[in-house]
Amino acid sequence: MKNPKRFLYSRRKFAHQLFVSVTALSIAPLLLPTVVRGQTPTPLRIGVIGSGRIGGSVGLRWAEAGHEILFSSRHPDQLSDLVTQAGPRARAGYPQEAAEFGDIIFIAVPYAATPQVGRDYGPLMQGKIVIDCGNPYVQRDGEMAAVALEKGTGVASAEFLPGVKLVRAFNAVSWVEVNEQAHREGELIAIPIAGDDQEALAVATQLVIDAGFDPVLVGGLDKARLFDQGTAVYVKGMTAREMRAELSLEVKTPLVK
Repeated sequence: MKNPKRFLYSRRKFAHQLFVSVTALSIAPLLLPTVVRGQTPTPLRIGVIGSGRIGGSVGLRWAEAGHEILFSSRHPDQLSDLVTQAGPRARAGYPQEAAEFGDIIFIAVPYAATPQVGRDYGPLMQGKIVIDCGNPYVQRDGEMAAVALEKGTGVASAEFLPGVKLVRAFNAVSWVEVNEQAHREGELIAIPIAGDDQEALAVATQLVIDAGFDPVLVGGLDKARLFDQGTAVYVKGMTAREMRAELSLEVKTPLVK
């Protein structure tokens, strides 16, 4: 029987190695290196809270890359087709189970539900890497969305999810692009990323690559507003070259299939 402590250690070791690779290259905090393409050498346990269009689509790409996925919703019995499509390394459960299961948590819920996710599952996510892809829409989410956009969604989400290693990613790409453009030929579609924790950024960077896209680090959580909904790079299908030019970031070699 496999030793669970051994595998927990290996996942932690993987995250640490990514972090060391970032700092060892002496890259400024706002510029992560291009991580090696291909499957992650050590599968990660990822809990997906909200397994609709974007949560399901991104989770499928991670399952294809060899990660262990727990898709969750309030009605996990409705996720059987998604789990079948994802394969033997995936299963379904309730959001609490996803928060407990994942070394990495991917939150893909309507933005108005984000505060409740923090209240309900925050204690289970403490110290974990949490990737948040929710977008505040005033017409759907009400006044809290307007406040979040004014603050910047990265800053707002950090207030709703205290004590986690938060990264904003996958909010500026459509679920259609995730399904149809992952690992495409030529220059890949860019995924902007923002966060304050360097280890979390390194892991999120690798997960963007595993999903079949080109990560573009924009900065800390306060810079996540640069790719909020309604900005010039939001769901535009840009390459990394185009996105860096639009955001006046340092030009780096793009990932090419």
